[in-house]
Amino acid sequence: MARRMLIDASHPEETRVVVVDGTRLEEFDFETATRKPLKGNIYLAKVIRIEPSLQAAFVEYGGNRHGFLAFSEIHPDYYQIPVADRERLIAEQQRLHAEAEDDEPRGRRNRVDRTDIEEVREDNREAAAAAEGQMPAPVEGSSEAAPAEASAETPVAEAAAEPETAPVEAAAEPQAQPAEIPVERVEGPAVDADSGETPLPAAEAEATASETPAEASSDPADAPQPEVTVETLGGDEVVEERETRERRRRNPIRQYKIQEVIKRRQILLVQVVKEERGNKGAALTTYLSLAGRYCVLMPNAGRGGGISRKISNPSDRKRMKEILSELDVPQGQGVILRTAGLERSNIDIKRDYEYLSRLWDSIREITMRSTAPALIYEEGDLIKRSLRDVYDTDIAQVLVEGEAGFQAATEFMRQLVPHQASKVELYKEPIPLFHRYQVENQFDAMHSPTVQLRSGGYIVINPTEALVAIDVNSGRSTKERNIEETALRTNIEAAEEIARQVRLRDLAGLIVIDFIDMEETRHQRQVEHKVKDAMRNDRARIQIGRISAFGLLEMSRQRLRPSLLEHSTETCPHCAGTG
Repeated sequence: MARRMLIDASHPEETRVVVVDGTRLEEFDFETATRKPLKGNIYLAKVIRIEPSLQAAFVEYGGNRHGFLAFSEIHPDYYQIPVADRERLIAEQQRLHAEAEDDEPRGRRNRVDRTDIEEVREDNREAAAAAEGQMPAPVEGSSEAAPAEASAETPVAEAAAEPETAPVEAAAEPQAQPAEIPVERVEGPAVDADSGETPLPAAEAEATASETPAEASSDPADAPQPEVTVETLGGDEVVEERETRERRRRNPIRQYKIQEVIKRRQILLVQVVKEERGNKGAALTTYLSLAGRYCVLMPNAGRGGGISRKISNPSDRKRMKEILSELDVPQGQGVILRTAGLERSNIDIKRDYEYLSRLWDSIREITMRSTAPALIYEEGDLIKRSLRDVYDTDIAQVLVEGEAGFQAATEFMRQLVPHQASKVELYKEPIPLFHRYQVENQFDAMHSPTVQLRSGGYIVINPTEALVAIDVNSGRSTKERNIEETALRTNIEAAEEIARQVRLRDLAGLIVIDFIDMEETRHQRQVEHKVKDAMRNDRARIQIGRISAFGLLEMSRQRLRPSLLEHSTETCPHCAGTG
């Protein structure tokens, strides 16, 4: 079926954008005139208060509340210290960045898919258990060596995808991101090369352990610890680069405290990386980024940029580096090439970079004649953001309802991808656009906690204060031969639908999925693979664990915007929703 982007801009108070595959809703975003997003906006701000206990500053930038600016998000250019010390700090940051870039290719070559190793180990255990006590002859190169190999390698946490790559988003949810979590880490018994002993296969080792309980240590600390297996998916290049730069910035500035180098009433140029939420103000950074279609400009990165980590093919990375070297990037700035530019020509990428350079020049001019607090640059309305970040060549048509929205979309597409501007069409039929493609009834279903599956099963989504709980039920699904096959089929179907619902409703934070219990480990691995594949292209950063002994799968998802429930509902002041 043809994929289309539908834009409803017929009412000035609200704009809605969806991507449909046929009539199936795949992506959804909206913006209201009363609640415009702040993320990505650049402000000229004034420091109101320094908080030594938090090593952060609160600044007035023009929002509803004072913004939160962590010390690690303040560029050394703003430090009130001798010029020589400031230059030394900046040089140290550049050196750390260069060292990290040199180490990155080696780390990428050394990474191994731990899920595949674990699957082989599980299959061997099941085969050994089915052999009725007869151990198979050892096979050279079998997965029995996998535990030792796995423990010998250094686990590396890396995003597969990102929320487009600039230091600006390093502050996006800095407290919500777990630090240094190994990706698909598999731990096993180490093999002593000098001892000459061969570790027992898993099934035999388990049998031996069960027959000799007296030899087991009674100390709980000596008990084997569960393996930590978390894989990071999705996200955009800006988030990846920002979080990487956040880690690299920590070392050089530890000798200073924020109260020593930042003063009250100091003027800073800041960018919003996290929206205001509840009683919390927006999170800010002074490491700016300007995202385009094919590249991201980091005007005060010092030395930064490179190729998106999503581009893993060596030949593609080599070609992109050649294109990057042809760009005339001024000293002190950085550029990151995005995955959208992978199939584009040098001319297209250069045009996008020149557009961002002109944009930065205009921001500087506006800043010089402004008085804090003031809005310097607005990220852009929903139509422009969607065409820049969501639109791709797989979308056959962009239909816009509303003359003003059509003009804005056409003009932006001519700047962005002139050869594809003809895909933008004005919708003129009497039937409303979203009714024509059966989108409105899917909007209604998004507010329901229950989602029906085609097989007859269903899932129930319950957001709470601490986490989002998702329950999978087989319901009327009884077509399979036995309960195990029914559970597997329902869980696989639910995994795909959960990925879609999480994206549409923008559920964030800790998410716990209660899958139907499955006896066979290989079936659990199948479901895990399905979840990861379905969420791999999510624009939010996602960290996914493994199915536990209780049938639960935990994941965390980055918050891109307020969830659908938060944005479209309001807590009753009398009963708080209890009735």
